[in-house]
Amino acid sequence: MNSLPEPSRYNRRRILSILLSLTLIYPVLRFVGYKVPHQPILIEISKPVPGSGVLVTADFILFDREGRCWALSRTCTHLGCKLNYHEEQDILACPCHSSQFAVISGEVLQGPAKRSLPFFPVEKRDSEPFYVVTV
Repeated sequence: MNSLPEPSRYNRRRILSILLSLTLIYPVLRFVGYKVPHQPILIEISKPVPGSGVLVTADFILFDREGRCWALSRTCTHLGCKLNYHEEQDILACPCHSSQFAVISGEVLQGPAKRSLPFFPVEKRDSEPFYVVTV
């Protein structure tokens, strides 16, 4: 006599084994996809901003003028090129793809970039360090 499992029992076993596999794999997949939250970095600037009111660093451009301080990222939101500050036009421009950004707001003036530049909070102090930028 040939003993084959009943089709309904075979299906239930298969479904249970798949569910068991998924419950064991899910925590591993979730761990692999977990992203560590960004920890803020405090950058201390120990020199005063020049008379132009602009200090260009590797990661951001610090502005101290018109009675306020702010910093904008130097990374273009299009493809990540380093932006240059053009003092005569008062804009930030990408040398790679010609995106342009407003200095006051960080908004895109000319594409191909679609997103505005990130702002970084700046704390101005009377003594060294003169500025603390939170990146």
